[in-house]
Amino acid sequence: MSQGAVIGIIGGHGWMGRALGLSLLEQGVVSAGQLVVSSRSGSGNAYRDWPDVRCVKDNRELVDLADVIVLSVRPEDLASINIEAHDKLVISLLAMASLQEVSSQVGSRRVVRAMPNAAAEIRRAYFPWYASQQVTEADKRLVQALLESCGTARELSTEDDLDYLTALSGAGPAYPALLAQSMLEHARQMGIADDIALEAVMQTLVGGSLLLERLGSDPGDMVERLISYDGTTAKGLRTMIDEGIGQAIHRGLDAAHRAASGSR
Repeated sequence: MSQGAVIGIIGGHGWMGRALGLSLLEQGVVSAGQLVVSSRSGSGNAYRDWPDVRCVKDNRELVDLADVIVLSVRPEDLASINIEAHDKLVISLLAMASLQEVSSQVGSRRVVRAMPNAAAEIRRAYFPWYASQQVTEADKRLVQALLESCGTARELSTEDDLDYLTALSGAGPAYPALLAQSMLEHARQMGIADDIALEAVMQTLVGGSLLLERLGSDPGDMVERLISYDGTTAKGLRTMIDEGIGQAIHRGLDAAHRAASGSR
């Protein structure tokens, strides 16, 4: 990234701002002196191991200090962000806020929209991003370096794609958590002790996900292979498919996508 660039995170004590800030520091992407964060209190324990990180209360002070501004606040808080970025590079982590809306609110045409998820806390986020036309190639290299400190970052070709991935990957662990909840409830109904049920569900989902990642093939291939064995797993899979699990997931993603793109 640009030598000596100062990164300012508005909302740097929130869950995503904190995850990004700490990841940048721990991986040496920036030094503590290159990071400034804002919060209403102006202080906090998140950066206690990095005393050279500057913590401020005023977002306008942060903008004056920073070369790159990261917006890590709730979407409904965008309207209250009272800054003038003077065409500095701005990275927005807000769902449901278009490039145009962010640009108009903060006073910069150099805007990148990125969509994190909660796995950023363990450096396993998927971070799709889309840049306005005014964002330079040097800007893009910097954005990629910043975001991939928390996982995998990928530039997209359209803002519509980012709206869709907000629904698909922006949910992070929420969709696996829903599956885990259902499996856990069933195990408990069958009389399995809570500690064993939770252990079994978590190891099944985590282990299965890691295997899928390592194989790198279409997950449908594994489904078809397991169905072809015609064993107990096949019976479970066929019933779930016949009961409409695929359609339910598609409808859920459609609903989330409509919410993500509703402002566009």
